[in-house]
Amino acid sequence: MKINASEIRVGMLLEYKNDLWQVLKTQHVKPGKGGAFAQVEMKSVNKNTKLNERFRSSESVEKASLDENNFNFLYEDENNYFFMDPKSFEQIEIKKEIVGEKGKLLTENLTVVVSFYNNIAISVDLPNQVNCKVEVTDVALKGQTVSSSYKPATLSNGLNIQVPPFIEAGDEIILDTRKLEYVKKI
Repeated sequence: MKINASEIRVGMLLEYKNDLWQVLKTQHVKPGKGGAFAQVEMKSVNKNTKLNERFRSSESVEKASLDENNFNFLYEDENNYFFMDPKSFEQIEIKKEIVGEKGKLLTENLTVVVSFYNNIAISVDLPNQVNCKVEVTDVALKGQTVSSSYKPATLSNGLNIQVPPFIEAGDEIILDTRKLEYVKKI
């Protein structure tokens, strides 16, 4: 689908120079002399390279069309995560590099959204919030309000995050999967 260069937003996927690019940054510039343009920083989904490109406002670019489907997480091995389509019971495998650090948050039967481009899985989106258990955390020191009021904690899945001082080992918390931050205690 063709879009105007001024409509490019962060997170979009663009087809450009025979490759698929994810937009990391975009800035609309109107110089005093000459026409307006969009300065766009993109990262190749396939080659993991970056590109800075300047598009005139009158130019159009091709926005990639993605298919998004719900899948349930099943299990993992050394290299892959395995998911199942809840409607057709078809199983797919996705490399751990595609999921990244957020793969530690996957639990059995967790529903995720998998984005496909030309029938190839390119991203896995987790729910915005998941429940986690605090495995280890430091003891909060009384009166330590001069510095930040958060302390380090390790979750049962191995992630290290910052939590408020009243959280103790064994507590159940809700974690924001987009920023990997503490939300609230359950």
